[in-house]
Amino acid sequence: MSKPILKVHQLTKHYEVKATNKLFSKPTSVRVLSDVSFELMEGETLSIVGESGCGKTTLGRCIVRGMDATSGQVMYHTENEEEIDFLGLRGKAFKKYRKNIQMIFQDPYSSLSPRMSVYDIISEPLLANFKLSKAELDEKVTLIAEKTGLNVSYLKRYPHAFSGGQRQRIAIARALISQPRLIVCDEAVSALDVSIKAQIINLLKDLQKQFQITYIFISHDLSIVQNISDRVAVMHLGRIVELAPVDALFDAPKHPYTEALLSAVPEPDPDYKKERIILEGEVPNPANPPSGCHFHPRCRYKTDRCVQQAPELQDIGSKHYVACHYAEQLNLRGVVHGEAANQ
Repeated sequence: MSKPILKVHQLTKHYEVKATNKLFSKPTSVRVLSDVSFELMEGETLSIVGESGCGKTTLGRCIVRGMDATSGQVMYHTENEEEIDFLGLRGKAFKKYRKNIQMIFQDPYSSLSPRMSVYDIISEPLLANFKLSKAELDEKVTLIAEKTGLNVSYLKRYPHAFSGGQRQRIAIARALISQPRLIVCDEAVSALDVSIKAQIINLLKDLQKQFQITYIFISHDLSIVQNISDRVAVMHLGRIVELAPVDALFDAPKHPYTEALLSAVPEPDPDYKKERIILEGEVPNPANPPSGCHFHPRCRYKTDRCVQQAPELQDIGSKHYVACHYAEQLNLRGVVHGEAANQ
């Protein structure tokens, strides 16, 4: 049985926003993340999904310390079975473990320095974390370039000379070169063509098997999420509203928001027609969230209880967690596959 590599506990991120049209106005606190908690098992792929502005990218960046969280803990389990608070590390202690948690960004071109060659980009993490000879450096860069499908003869070129798919391979090679245990993929394939997406997804899965990597895969493309994930966490307005194994979530969602997201997944069968659930109303303002369940203004199943009382994320069985008062009573629709889709 796999063991946890990461435990995120009540991770919260606030921004102070001041109104631009009022001279003496007080800053408004905007909660981008609200008490997010989950465990990440070693060797698995946990996908984070949700509409734009739900806090997916902020969660990923807070975990890797690309930005500072307001409160909460990210407990990292080392290879020596130690448990350390990654957010609390400073100085040499932080540098010691920083190489174990890496990130692949959404836009490979903006995340790669145009003034550095591909060789320098890939080798930079090694220079920052290890003392290697020039021969050892060349060997490691060449090896990881080959593993990620990069032409070794192109290592002296610069990022502008490559296509989007090739630049993403460079970003993946840079993330892998320090042999991390965990990689956060932030919309890593969203800007790529369909055929290139498939290549990069297959590459990530092959590298995971080869190097025993754990992924947090942030995406809005549920078709890709279904293909690559072991578990899926659905976020809405800075909170996780559903967390479940991928098959359970796609076949039998328990939160109305998840049901609406799944209804937008395209079906490969042109003869099958399904009802698209259109969420009515405005997306709630994170600076002034609604009372009770934050999804209730757009939920077609809401009751007075939903308006007044916020639901907790609870286990309803088989490691399926849902933040909904009526998760076990509602009969929600998932993604229909195979023969059932034609009935």
